[in-house]
Amino acid sequence: MADRILIFYGSYRSDRQGIHLANWLVRAFRERGAEPELIDAKVLDLPMLDRMYKEYPAGQAPSALAELADKIRNADAFVFVTGEYNWGVQPGLKNLTDHFLEEWYWRPAAIVSYSAGRFAGARAGVAWHSILSEMGMVVVSSTIAVSGIGRTFDAAGEPQGDSGASLTRAFPRFADDLAWWSGAAGAQRDRVTPPY
Repeated sequence: MADRILIFYGSYRSDRQGIHLANWLVRAFRERGAEPELIDAKVLDLPMLDRMYKEYPAGQAPSALAELADKIRNADAFVFVTGEYNWGVQPGLKNLTDHFLEEWYWRPAAIVSYSAGRFAGARAGVAWHSILSEMGMVVVSSTIAVSGIGRTFDAAGEPQGDSGASLTRAFPRFADDLAWWSGAAGAQRDRVTPPY
């Protein structure tokens, strides 16, 4: 059975560059036989966190939250595509993830960071590692970091130049790592009921 992978993207900016990276990842995972789906925080447009999904009385959560909770619970793995804002994480992506907690448990997550500069969003990637771990995910060791995001994709959304070539070289190992952990986590969930 193909891995169901949710790819989360969190920029709300009008001239978002990382959306090209998120869309490319959807295509690249699909070409490997996975079942990826892009979850775009801007499209969902969740309100600033007031109540987590679990804090609503049964059946009273906004439909967007209920639908996303179901997708998260039924996913095999997650990919978080994050830009770097002032050495930190994107507020839109952080707000989206904070609406949920137990829904994330016992699945692997992978991080793809990007920025316009040469550090490729690495500081945001490091921050996300601890955030996702705290939220009950196993964060795989393989990461992708894309520098010069505005020059990495051509008008058709295909990787170009040195940064694009680096991305296409890094993706197979990244995807293999995530697939291995997805399989391992799925087998363990089938064998043993999670402890909480």
